[in-house]
Amino acid sequence: MTQTADIDEDAVRRAVEKDDPTSAIARLSGGDRRVIFVIGVAFALFQLWTATFNPLSSLVVRSVHVGFLLLMAFLLIGARDGMKREKVPVYDWLLGGVAFLLGLYHWVFEHDLILRSGTPTDLDLWVGALNTLLVAEAARRIMGWGLPALCLTFVPYAMLGPYMPDILAHRGYELDQVIEQLHFSTEGIYGTPTFVSSTFIFLFILFGAFLEKAGVIGLFNDLSMALVGRRLGGAAKVAVVSSGFMGMVNGSGVANVLTTGQFTIPMMKRFGYSAKFAGALEATASMGGQIMPPVMGAAAFIMAETLGVSYLEVCKAAAIPAILYFVSAYWMAHLEAARAGLHGLPESECPKLWPSLRRGWHLLLPLVALVTLLLSGRTPLFAGVVGIAGTVVLMMGLLLVAQMGPVALRVAFWVGLGLGAWGLTQAGLRTEQMAMVVIGLLALPCFLFKSGRRLLNALMEALADGARAAVAVGIACALVGILIGMLTLTGLASGLAGIIVELSGGNLLLALVLTMVACIILGTGLPTTANYIITASIAAPALQQLGVPLIVSHMFCFYFGIMADLTPPVALAALAASPIARAGHMEIAWLATRIGIAGYLVPFMAVFDPALMLQSGDWLDTAYMVVKALVGIGLLGIVTVGHYKTKLAVWEMVWAFAAAVLLVLAMPMTDEAGFVLAALFLGRQLWRCRQRAAA
Repeated sequence: MTQTADIDEDAVRRAVEKDDPTSAIARLSGGDRRVIFVIGVAFALFQLWTATFNPLSSLVVRSVHVGFLLLMAFLLIGARDGMKREKVPVYDWLLGGVAFLLGLYHWVFEHDLILRSGTPTDLDLWVGALNTLLVAEAARRIMGWGLPALCLTFVPYAMLGPYMPDILAHRGYELDQVIEQLHFSTEGIYGTPTFVSSTFIFLFILFGAFLEKAGVIGLFNDLSMALVGRRLGGAAKVAVVSSGFMGMVNGSGVANVLTTGQFTIPMMKRFGYSAKFAGALEATASMGGQIMPPVMGAAAFIMAETLGVSYLEVCKAAAIPAILYFVSAYWMAHLEAARAGLHGLPESECPKLWPSLRRGWHLLLPLVALVTLLLSGRTPLFAGVVGIAGTVVLMMGLLLVAQMGPVALRVAFWVGLGLGAWGLTQAGLRTEQMAMVVIGLLALPCFLFKSGRRLLNALMEALADGARAAVAVGIACALVGILIGMLTLTGLASGLAGIIVELSGGNLLLALVLTMVACIILGTGLPTTANYIITASIAAPALQQLGVPLIVSHMFCFYFGIMADLTPPVALAALAASPIARAGHMEIAWLATRIGIAGYLVPFMAVFDPALMLQSGDWLDTAYMVVKALVGIGLLGIVTVGHYKTKLAVWEMVWAFAAAVLLVLAMPMTDEAGFVLAALFLGRQLWRCRQRAAA
């Protein structure tokens, strides 16, 4: 049996299309594809318009946002797996059209809905019920039956509260109260997850789409090869570093696999890594993109909004664990190369660092601007709009400058552009509005020559790609709103938190293990965002009751929601890597869980000592925790590969594993014992290495 025997290409394609509906459009006929393209552009422009000028109320924006999401979901994803969708069926056009019209209901009847708040009409109830079912159906197409069925189960539960067992009982609610909670409040479908999806998440996805069109993937690959390509196992280290760079931009694990993986996986195989290791390393590194600031995954925005903290605080808490995650993947690549006797890339294949930076440094400016704005305390909404605008202005400006001859004329163009932007702000325009006016002015001369029109087409494609890429996470946010709305209405969330505390007997470690298992089980069929929202709503309050700081408890749920995409049996990132690596999905998944050991280790360490997430102590406490984490990660990596300076015996692997476990447990004397065992282990390895060299 070959390595490729268990690869199901159709299953891979379906899974990838559900996670990233952008790819589903390729199979459709030209006419349908053009219509969906126009809808995607309109969706993106609507979001930019509302983010820049704030012309509509928040509830209206959320409602229209969900309408667009449902329309695109029905057009892109078929009703059944395996459907040959060369054309969109008529019934999907009807479902999408009805869903979009229902999304306009809050906009058209906004004034009337405010006046009759609390007393919905029959039409209101029919609209709310139908929209809830459409959200559930769109989610079923994307993520299967599991979560939609679970969410809808809570609707009758809210109505039958008095008939429930004591632990689940509540006073019960009428159907009109349930529908009003779900559809006409900000606690249901249009709750916090949808608010974040319609603002921060969409803009940051769009930002990543524009950066990719600008050519940032090529720059990241060149920088990665220049930095680590010539080192031991350089091909694999390039995969880790380039995935880290890409993770800073798009925050999507599967998207990372499908972009950087097309380049890194064949390169790793060419330089001696096995197919399954190449796929597993790329999947592991790509999943780290969701925890790598500044963009991170969509759940980070929801976390900030839910906790009532700034997005900067979430990024600060995530920064050190994210770096440790990539250090772990890098270390595993190094150990595997040392074990297998692999070398770095030839000098001729590695670009030089400074020439690469000179050619593409300008592509980093939008990312630098985004980070600077976030660090300065500006809102993610403002930073996202300015980041997108900066990317577009840069692309257009460079194209126009290329048509100019003398250097002095080029300099004058940029100076004039800066002065014009300053003048617009002095005239009373806000920064976001000024940026959009500048884009409009630069677009006019682009129509005059062929390369300019090609650029404008590329920008339109970025708008459409970003809109399609937002579908999966947006639908998940709307669906989970049903569950959150019912938990809020019935008060069940606090009761479930009490159950977790009771099951754990007040033991923090047991509560953490229960939460981890719940996250991974939920992750077998849910997107990371939905997984995080559910577990954070139920388990995070329980961890908080046991003394875990709030942001750390949410981060714990967030991290294991991400690791679920790496953990069998689903392991979506491994599934995406499978056809590229030409290795079995499960082979890649099991190996990826070993390579990503830091993703399982660091959250526990952060709970036992929140200094690792900058939530307690001073910089010395944080530095100590980083050193302890690095030693623990290093030892676990050695155990996983079974090799350090020499091949390890079984008892030596047990020795190293025991030292790592002692460093994780924050109990009296465990740190001291862990460091002693680690020092003795490393000393023995060095002694054996010298003995072998002397012989």
